[in-house]
Amino acid sequence: MTPKTIERPKCRGFGLIEVMFAIVVLVIGLVASLSMFGVAVGQNASQGEEATRTTEYAQDKMEQLMALSFSDGTTNTTVYPPVSPGGTGLGGTVAASATTGGINPALPVTGYVDYLDSVGSLTTNTSQRYYVRQWSITADATATLKTITVYAAALKALTRGAAPSTTLVCKKTQ
Repeated sequence: MTPKTIERPKCRGFGLIEVMFAIVVLVIGLVASLSMFGVAVGQNASQGEEATRTTEYAQDKMEQLMALSFSDGTTNTTVYPPVSPGGTGLGGTVAASATTGGINPALPVTGYVDYLDSVGSLTTNTSQRYYVRQWSITADATATLKTITVYAAALKALTRGAAPSTTLVCKKTQ
């Protein structure tokens, strides 16, 4: 007689330890993904708010400049409300194809730059500068059309990457 061998049934499915290990791995992955999502949303919201503010401040300066007369060359536009005399206005009578002012963050042109603090108020205190606005006025070849360019930027980025900035361009005729 041959001894009888007992055959064990083949086990199918997962054991409790395997299931628990899979759940732990899944939870760790979800927590990591959700925390990265939260950081991204926060940074985008902050950067978006800063970009919106630079646009708003550029629009404010553009409206202020567009309200001046075409040949104004004395209104101080670096203060609010603008006062006359004591400033550069819209450059006065600009020669054909000439530009007054300038947009260069490294070298601002006096009379064509102002600074705002973190809440958007004009400031001359260098430690409170949070935004910069620069503008230039360019006459066309006939000196009857001026192109006004306004640049506004945050002086530092809240997140990695470049600080937000906005450039607006408008035309003013005589």
